[in-house]
Amino acid sequence: MLDRRVLARAYFTHERLVRHQIDSFNRFIEEGLQKVIDEQKKIELDIPNTYVKLGRIWVDRPIIREADGSEPPLVPSTARLRNLTYAAKVHLHAQVVDEGRELEEEVVTIGMLPIMVKSNRCNLHPDNIDDTIEKLRYPLPSTYEKKLALLGEDPLDPGGHFIINGSERALMTLEDLAPNKILLEKEERYGESIEIAKVFSQRSGYRALVVVERGKNNILEVSFPQIPKTIQFVTLMKALGIETDQEIVTMVSENPEMMKFMLENIEVAEVETQEEAIELIGRRVAPGQSREYKLSRANQVIDQYFLPHLGTTPESRRAKAFFLARMAEAVLELTLGLRMEDDKDHYANKRLKLAGDLMEEIFRVAFLRLIKDVKYQLERAKVRGRPLKMSTAVRSDVLTDRIMHPMATGNWVGGRTGVSQLIDRHNYISVLSHLRRVISPLSRSQPHFEARDLHPTQWGRICPSETPEGPNCGLVKNFAQYAEVSVGTDEKEVLETLFDLGVEPIRGD
Repeated sequence: MLDRRVLARAYFTHERLVRHQIDSFNRFIEEGLQKVIDEQKKIELDIPNTYVKLGRIWVDRPIIREADGSEPPLVPSTARLRNLTYAAKVHLHAQVVDEGRELEEEVVTIGMLPIMVKSNRCNLHPDNIDDTIEKLRYPLPSTYEKKLALLGEDPLDPGGHFIINGSERALMTLEDLAPNKILLEKEERYGESIEIAKVFSQRSGYRALVVVERGKNNILEVSFPQIPKTIQFVTLMKALGIETDQEIVTMVSENPEMMKFMLENIEVAEVETQEEAIELIGRRVAPGQSREYKLSRANQVIDQYFLPHLGTTPESRRAKAFFLARMAEAVLELTLGLRMEDDKDHYANKRLKLAGDLMEEIFRVAFLRLIKDVKYQLERAKVRGRPLKMSTAVRSDVLTDRIMHPMATGNWVGGRTGVSQLIDRHNYISVLSHLRRVISPLSRSQPHFEARDLHPTQWGRICPSETPEGPNCGLVKNFAQYAEVSVGTDEKEVLETLFDLGVEPIRGD
């Protein structure tokens, strides 16, 4: 017979209980930071052939700058006692190209980043702690637990939190609907049932809600950001380059009943060609402007704001057309009773944002603010005839302040509050509970009965007992004891594997 106590003792180590937080932060340091830099690639200036090329980014380990100019390692116990922030310098490779002439590559310190206790960049990490003790000129103890005790740290403390101005703060795991996934629902409107397909298209921190619904007389209509009111499905398909009526119908479905619905849509189509469709969208998004501006604005809206996760260039329009056709097919399947509505509370339709994902969000916003400031400083230097140097253009407090403020207050990008919270240090169990908390973004003042209910798919993932009473009931949850959080797979790897197995990509011809 299996002795569960052996399994429990092996599993419930100090590292394991907050491993999801630490692994997520390590992933952000190793991959997330560089991903944000690679999204930008360069800083364009309003001067011909002048820009800044951005390269590798990396993070040091936390240090403290003393009054005498020395910079010894900073350990969490010192940060707590002296009301300091446990943070490290962030360095970036950058090269200015001045009117086509490449200047010398520089390494600039762009700001400070809070470091999670016990993460890879922490001075208490097993790989770093010996070096930390040597630099502090302490005698080196024999075991890791004794080393932690020497540096004023509780050997039983799991880490997984930050220290901001001397206060210990944890980032809550946020639960949200899965991005880039079609979700079906029905709505009662004007006394009749309306079938709707929604997708939260997410790319580089930008999130666009695209909706396809069956309106009056079975006409499919689409709405997405930057376009006022809804637009006919057929119009948008033609704007995406699918001009023949037959191709539009077969792209959606070859089911005879669905083809009847699609023929009704074709009959009342507002446009015949791609040019007419783009002109119609242009009139919607830029009324009263010149024809050239209307066309360019319409093309920009289609590429940038419609299903951005599939790409933001004209080459990705055919892929967007296939995805839109799949959304239309799902709506018609729901209408004909061939499939059910999607359950928003099913955990397959949920995704969790851990500490690393949340840090990536605020770093992206802070870095964009830094780019604007660098652009202004370099342009001003050029006007005054000074040399263009990144070391003088970067003001590191611009990035640091934009990161530290959300960490200290809990007010995150996107208007969310309570993301960063003071750790509950009443006892050891309350600390573990706080670091394994999961928060729903739904309003506390609304009933949301179904969202608060215990869902069967939470089995083994979410604790059925541990939730607050009152308005937070069912919206603030905790991980089950044996729950593990997976981090997903890069889409490119999946595509490469499929192509290696002989799957042929869809061609644009």
